[in-house]
Amino acid sequence: MMDKRTEFYKKLKKKLKKDTKFPSKYLFKFIIPSDEEKMNQIESMFNHAGAVITKTHSKTGKFVSLSVLVIMKTADDIIVKYMEAEQVEGIISL
Repeated sequence: MMDKRTEFYKKLKKKLKKDTKFPSKYLFKFIIPSDEEKMNQIESMFNHAGAVITKTHSKTGKFVSLSVLVIMKTADDIIVKYMEAEQVEGIISL
């Protein structure tokens, strides 16, 4: 049986291939603990991609919401970015 993550990525890939004409702008959304190092990790993932990154701090200041708008070449590239992002401790991908 596939785990939830594998299942999630399979469904996402299918949906992307169906709904998206590549290359295409894609909006990644992440919530991370308010931590400079973690923000830098996410930013460096998209460093050379010409991404537009918007940060919104939570009311309590404990979390940061990051929206990353970037042109992606394929559905697989999007999946790879999500998997890379999973390496950031405490991240939530939306």
